Amino acid sequence: MARKMKDSGIEWIGEIPEGWSIARGKHILTLLQRAVFPTDGVITCFRDGEVTLRSNRREDGFTVSLKEIGYQGIEPGDLVVHGMDGFAGSIGISDSRGKSSPVLVVLDSSQDKKYLMYYLRSMAYNNVFLALSTGIRVRSCDLKWNKLADLLYLVPPIVEQHKLVSFLDEKCSEIDAMLSKTRSSIEEYKKLKQAVITQAVTKGVRGEREMKDSGVDYIGQIPAKWVLGKLRNVGDTQNGISKSSEFFGKGFPFVSYSDVYKNYSLPFAVSGLVESTPEEQERYSVKEGDIFFTRTSETIEEVGFSCVCEKDIPNATFAGFLIRVRPFSDKLHTPYAKYYFRSSHLRFYLVKEMNLVTRASLGQSLLKSMPVLLPPLEEQKEIADYLDAKCAEIDGLIAKKEQLVKEMESYKKSLIYEVVTGKREV
Repeated sequence: MARKMKDSGIEWIGEIPEGWSIARGKHILTLLQRAVFPTDGVITCFRDGEVTLRSNRREDGFTVSLKEIGYQGIEPGDLVVHGMDGFAGSIGISDSRGKSSPVLVVLDSSQDKKYLMYYLRSMAYNNVFLALSTGIRVRSCDLKWNKLADLLYLVPPIVEQHKLVSFLDEKCSEIDAMLSKTRSSIEEYKKLKQAVITQAVTKGVRGEREMKDSGVDYIGQIPAKWVLGKLRNVGDTQNGISKSSEFFGKGFPFVSYSDVYKNYSLPFAVSGLVESTPEEQERYSVKEGDIFFTRTSETIEEVGFSCVCEKDIPNATFAGFLIRVRPFSDKLHTPYAKYYFRSSHLRFYLVKEMNLVTRASLGQSLLKSMPVLLPPLEEQKEIADYLDAKCAEIDGLIAKKEQLVKEMESYKKSLIYEVVTGKREV
């Protein structure tokens, strides 16, 4: 028999079980301000909701604060809400003793803190926090204590809270295991795609034949009739346009860093607009056969990604964070270049040769020295056709896996919502 329900008066929740109550955060939560000890490591609340010592996950990619102004202590079992990333689900229970910056809101409660963690995550997933936003940027929602204290919370009987937590822990653990397995499978398919591309553009697709030493240790043997040269022998290089922010958002097509980084082939409808002059459009033009490389980023791993242009984009210019290579002969077949410059042996070349200071940056001189394997033009076309078919097959498998991830993530969010709001009886 279905249990009796009542209207909660909360728009995003609707009906709740009759025996549940509602309370403001200030009546069930306590803001903690613990002392910091010299031996404390830094605690981080990650977007997956794990609250742990930064060193338990990784040390790279974090800004180190030398002053540590306002740092606070955190104990295992504390409920932690990331003040800036809480909108994305950065809410969890700490598993460690440590310290954090004031951006983490540390809480205690007489209620089951894990239930409150799931409830707060459900708020995030249902855009409740975004509704608190006070500015244009998403992060301006800033979940400080006063906002968390003023929100309405569902309060089931404590015994039921424990039961709901046990159920969600078990079910979410099962879903997370499936998500981890599926994501690992996606990564394996991506590695397979890279291996197929690298094999094809360094060895060809014609089977066994006479080979010769390339003279480059990370390339090895290549077909005897292939020519190994440098990028400077293939085309001219040009850095992109540099303009102040007021020129962007209107005007003519603009090829951004993202357009190149995310695509093997440049989309005809690029993402950006810029006010550019006819002279700039001529100097920084985007023509069929052009190859673009990402020039600068925070890490080497994001530098040197290529993208080819397979169709002229009239009146377009390209970003200063990019380098354009414009071939000056017909020795290079554009569909072959689309794959060649994305191959893993060139990633190895860039990582090996590039120096990282404060930002990773690809200079024209290093790019011009990049090794370029040029099979006969007819064979370049064969390789491109082969890779079009193989990569489409692998991309199709990746797309199915990615769709499965989306469905599982959606199901997990829906499950949490149904349980913490009493829609599903446990």
